[in-house]
Formats: sequence, C-alpha cells, structure tokens
Amino acid sequence: MPKIKFAVLAGDYIGPEVMTEALRVLQHVAQQDGLTLEYTAADVGGAGIDNHGQALPESTLKVCAAADAILFGSVGGPKWEKLPPKEQPERAALLPLRKHFTLFANIRPGLLYRELTDASPLKNERIPNGIDIVCIRELTGGLYFGKPKETITLPDGDVQAVDTMVYRRSEIERITATAITAARARKNKLCSVDKANVLETSVLWRKTVTEYVAKHAPELALTHMYVDNAAMQLARDPNQFDVFVTENMFGDILSDEMAVICGSLGMLSSASLGAGKNSLGLPFGLYEPAGGTAPDIAGKGIANPCAQILSVALMLRYSFGLEKTAARIEAAVKKAVTGGNRTGDIAFGKPSVGTKAMTDAIIAAL
Repeated sequence: MPKIKFAVLAGDYIGPEVMTEALRVLQHVAQQDGLTLEYTAADVGGAGIDNHGQALPESTLKVCAAADAILFGSVGGPKWEKLPPKEQPERAALLPLRKHFTLFANIRPGLLYRELTDASPLKNERIPNGIDIVCIRELTGGLYFGKPKETITLPDGDVQAVDTMVYRRSEIERITATAITAARARKNKLCSVDKANVLETSVLWRKTVTEYVAKHAPELALTHMYVDNAAMQLARDPNQFDVFVTENMFGDILSDEMAVICGSLGMLSSASLGAGKNSLGLPFGLYEPAGGTAPDIAGKGIANPCAQILSVALMLRYSFGLEKTAARIEAAVKKAVTGGNRTGDIAFGKPSVGTKAMTDAIIAAL
C-alpha cells in the first residue's frame, strides 16, 4: 500500500481553511485508491512568527526534511506588515524554503475552463474555449538571489541600491530539462522567454536553451520570445503558447499576468520541484495555491478551495508518481465547477456556495 508522507504548512488567514478541505479530498481518494497518508502539520509564515518568533522555524524545517513533499498554504497579511521587510512572512518563509530545498522549478498551470470564460478580463472571442497553458519558472537563480544585494550610502551622500542578476549554464540546463518534460507531456511545443537583446544573462539563456533542446529533445518545436513581447502576447492570444519557460523575475511577472487572464487565483495551483529526490526517488516538491491569504474573507467560510485541492493533485503526480489519482482529482474539480458549483470568486452573479459545500461537490464527483 503506497505511503504518502508529507508536511502540511497551512499558513495564515484562509490558508488553514482551504487546507482542511484539501486534506478532506486527499483522505477520500486515499481510501478509494488504497493509499496510506502520513502527514505532520507545522507553523509557517505569520503563524510561525506568532508561535515561534520566526516565519520559518527550525522545527518546521525539520518536519519538511523528514517528509517526501510539502503541501503549502498561503502566508502573510496585514497583521505582520509593520515588521521589517526581511522579517515579513512572504520573504522570510518562502524564499528560505526554496533555497534550503533547492526548489528550482516552478510549474504553474494556467487553466480556465470554457464555462468560466466570463471570469477572464479578456474578451470571450479571444478565448472561446478557455485557456490551457503552462508556465515553467526558474526559481532559485537570477535577480532575487544574486550577490551583491545591498543598499549603501555613497561618499557624496547619495544612496545606491544594487541587485545582481546571475545565471549559470547548469542552472539554465536544469530548468530546460523540466520544461522539456512538461512539453513532451502536452503538445511538444516550447517557447523560451528572455531579454537577449539587452541582458548578458539572457544571451546565455537563449544559447543554452537552444543547444540543450537540440541535443536532448530535437522533436520539440522550440521558439524564443522577448519578455516584453511575451507579456503583450499573453494578453492578446494566450493559447498561442502551450508551455513557456523563463527565468525567475520574468516568470514571477508573467505567471501573475497569466493568473489574471485565467480569471481567479482561487482556481490556480502550482508546484515547485527540487533538485533532490525524496525517499521514493521522485522529485521533492512544494505544492501551493497561486493566490494569497485573502484576509478580507478569512473566517467566513467562503474561500475557494479549488487551488489548494488542485495542488494536492500536483503533489500526487510529481512527488508520488500517482498520475491516475491526480487526474481523478482534477477531473472531479472540473466536473464540480462546470456542473454549477461556484464559490463567490467565480459565481458572476449566479448563486454561490461556501468552502465546505464546494469541497463536498468535488468529493461527490469522485
């Protein structure tokens, strides 16, 4: 009987609410498919600060290190906004987790069901069948991690801030390999996004991606696009992409644009895969919804649990090799939503259901 051993880091505000529902779905499919669940909950983000004095307590790191995957909620909110930037939950929890476990590959599906096209700010005629694309973002290099990173006062009294964008060929090859795997599972189509007309790192990026794909996946249709054009094309015709791969900062911006055109963050999941393997020989990963903690609706029982539930599906797929179980969860979410069960963020004037009722509909579809 396969064992699913993972850490649960529910986070703040609506984080614990939607995590509870995601675990309900996981417990249901575990019973159906004969899986054994073994998970440990730990504090992170604001909860970590309140209970342990830091956003990523050492005890939480130990729980994560003993697991085969991390199921993550959302962290942060107004309660902790007065803290120094380096101590705030988002920066002091997620970035160190990514660095500690070398979570270098972020996989974010951009999915909008045809029945939910009214949720998108794009005109229906641009996306008559919805949206189905994937963003692969390099997560541990580039401007966010490069050194030096500092703010100094110059001899003349002026103040200068410096961030450094750094990429190694090996880092680019590693994320390209992930993108190839994603493209092969879909339409054998890959677009690499860079700024090779300006940045030295992007010159290396384009050269490396081109050579690596030619050597390891010549069957793929590979194209390149400058990041400013890619931002425009995402808004003009998102489905011209299938899988696109890009560096850290560009991926941060483009994946959020993708989330907006897909209508609701409450429907979007993500996976961050590590360089290391878990005890099953599969990628160790962190799985989380794309949205935030939504303090304005916390405690009201109306948050959309779908993104957290779909993150469970990604965890089962990538860190536990359970493709059929993952696909069943995804199909159940689609059936529940397209069958008329809508939380407030995707209701568009129609009757809405609460967090628990949405989950009940997903479980019924299973």
